[in-house]
Amino acid sequence: MKVLKFGGTSVGSAGSIKTVLSILKQQGTNGGNPVTVLSAMSGVTNLLVKMAESAAVGESFTAQLAELERKHFDVIKELMEVQAQNPVFTRLKIYFNELEDLLQGVYSLRELTAQTRDLILSYGERCSAFMISKIAAQHFSNAVFVNAADLIKTDSAFGYAKVNMELTEMLIRNFYGENKDKLLFVTGFIASNDAGRVTTLGRGGSDYTAAIFGSALNAEEIQIWTDVNGMMTADPRMVKKAFSLPELSYTEAMELSFFGAKVIYPPTMIPAFLKKIPIVILNTFDTSFGGTYIKHDCGLSNLPIKGISSINEVSILNVQGSGMVGKAGFSGRLFSMLAREQISVILITQSSSEHSITFAVNPADALKAKALIEHEFELEVLAKKLESPDVEDGLSVLAIVGENMKHTPGVSGKLFHALGRNGINVRAIAQGSSEYNISVIISRGDLAKALNAVHDAFFVELNKTLHVFCLGTGNIGTTLFRQLNNHTEFLKQHNGIQIKIAGISNTRKMMFDSDGINLDNWKDKLEASATAADLPAFIEQMKQMNLPNCVFVDNTASPTPISFYQSVFEANISVVTCNKIGNSASYTQYKTFKDTARKHGVDFYYETNVGAGLPIVRTLKDLMMSGDRVIRIEAILSGTISYIFNNFKGGVTFHDVVKTAQDKGYTEPDPRDDLRGTDFMRKMLILARDAGYVLEPGDVEIESMLPQSCLDAGTVADFYTELNNETKFFADMNAKAESQGKVLRYIGKLEDGKVSITLQMVGEDHPFYTLSGSDNIISFTTERYIERPLVVKGPGAGAEVTAAGVFADIVNVGN
Repeated sequence: MKVLKFGGTSVGSAGSIKTVLSILKQQGTNGGNPVTVLSAMSGVTNLLVKMAESAAVGESFTAQLAELERKHFDVIKELMEVQAQNPVFTRLKIYFNELEDLLQGVYSLRELTAQTRDLILSYGERCSAFMISKIAAQHFSNAVFVNAADLIKTDSAFGYAKVNMELTEMLIRNFYGENKDKLLFVTGFIASNDAGRVTTLGRGGSDYTAAIFGSALNAEEIQIWTDVNGMMTADPRMVKKAFSLPELSYTEAMELSFFGAKVIYPPTMIPAFLKKIPIVILNTFDTSFGGTYIKHDCGLSNLPIKGISSINEVSILNVQGSGMVGKAGFSGRLFSMLAREQISVILITQSSSEHSITFAVNPADALKAKALIEHEFELEVLAKKLESPDVEDGLSVLAIVGENMKHTPGVSGKLFHALGRNGINVRAIAQGSSEYNISVIISRGDLAKALNAVHDAFFVELNKTLHVFCLGTGNIGTTLFRQLNNHTEFLKQHNGIQIKIAGISNTRKMMFDSDGINLDNWKDKLEASATAADLPAFIEQMKQMNLPNCVFVDNTASPTPISFYQSVFEANISVVTCNKIGNSASYTQYKTFKDTARKHGVDFYYETNVGAGLPIVRTLKDLMMSGDRVIRIEAILSGTISYIFNNFKGGVTFHDVVKTAQDKGYTEPDPRDDLRGTDFMRKMLILARDAGYVLEPGDVEIESMLPQSCLDAGTVADFYTELNNETKFFADMNAKAESQGKVLRYIGKLEDGKVSITLQMVGEDHPFYTLSGSDNIISFTTERYIERPLVVKGPGAGAEVTAAGVFADIVNVGN
């Protein structure tokens, strides 16, 4: 025999009630008559509460009463044959008349006692169970309505009554023994005291009713039918990647339920736990879902934790003072006093010095608790041995739960790393010696971010989500979006990473979407955006969205975004940039960026600052981290200049080669930044700094290859005019090199803490002689690579390789 409980949404409409009947038919074909426990229709309990509270303050409740009546009558008209409707209407009308009389009494007295409140609320379940039993009688001739208040006996603690289990189980067994051949439809939530007064079993009491019946009848299992797919790893409204769990132990389920999981009411499990009766959470609206089994003998799981739960709103009180140190019985006095006043303590943590105790309570109880403590410990406060307690609001509790946490090293480390990396400050921590639960108190505004970050950290079989905010939609930005779009599935399968572009801005428009912007049509969406570009507003919106695992990507060559890097790091957001200006300005700025990123536990990747997509910065970093020391670096780090000199032959003018390079996207917006060595200087300066040298831009010696007339040109167009006028100058320079069997190369060198960039003629014996196309080449001579330098060579310019370098940096943030 099974006990089936259907929640409010499962009986909330004619359509859902039809589904309930089909489930019962299926259960019947599998043998035996189940006991069916029913909640009030969805929204009815809230409606009853509202009517009662309105009556208590002298407000009209007639509109709500009419709505309540209509809600039930509409279902009867749709699901019952006309000739069978009148008896049901009559019984329900009697209920509604009784309810109206009760509410009128409350209205007249302007008083709503706990006893009266329970009686008013009981009509939700009574109407629902009676109505559905009569609808079911059209399909099941043995359907019977059962008022659980006649069978479940409690004390007189109205609102949250304690069940007399021994008497209750005897009454249920006797009743069931007389009605074994019947299909019982039982009211959930309600019971009665010894005097026959209606009591209620507290929030989620219908689940408890089902467990009580299951325990009394030694049921095969207790099924809780609700509107979600069982117990999930997190709240799916806040964590979209949350998934259903196939099974949980009683302890795990109770921990998750206590910390906010709404699927099941914690006391429900106690009768089932004592009798080792499995509880199955099923979905009325997805009957194909196999259910979450809560049982005694769970199998081994490879999940480090079973779930992440939370309490959205808590307040904490901090009690501290020298009078607590070594004072036996202080904690007992404190918490006994709170218990007497019916204040539930959610979480407790105490310093090892015994100088302070911090505990969390429901916000509605915070000020009351503060006043009680001040009264109870009035003498200690006056003697300055105890400080008046501090109350902090706007907080939440996040808890990770799982039996596998026990004796498993690294679980707490993973939790705090995920929180810290996302800039989430932990106000208090609690862990029981059972090691089933670690709870932390955090800011309410960080809860969604924290849940997602922790979920990504623990459930590694899911893809880690990076939320990326991109600045710049030129060649590199556009190419990056195409590459990301083309490799979405590859990243998920091989890197376990999902990259969502949460924000895009150029110089004209900007847009945001926390669910990720569709990269198939991002250009059209950006153009259609009504939000004008505003860099400070873009940065602020990125922070305000407060998403986990954020990355700010600067795909511009503008100095303007650089001033925001530090504040981005301080918001615990990683930065990926191909913009060289930030790292090649003052050394103080470079050092500040590095230190701020390190301090806040985020990444600062700028591989494309030096060699587009070539692994130059990372190679140098690995050498330094492994304890190697750089002796000398020689490099050609301008793909633009490589391309120009490699194609400056066969009668082609220098002007035409430079123009072609710009058209191909190899040059900076102003080619002189390449040709005067400015861009090359920035790259060598960044390398020198990463190698450990404190250098400023003015410390780099640069030999310009351009005549002064080209350097002094006012605009890019003027520059090209002057370049054309200097055709003979460049032709003579090239001819001189050719006459000696050499080629022109613009080479940078770092040695003995000094950086120089010079135009050289190199012969066939030089390793840079064979450089072709727009390739870059760099030679690292170190203490380990002293006889044969470590050489990195490859394409060093172009949107494709630069975007690929940015792409790789973004992926590295997620690794």
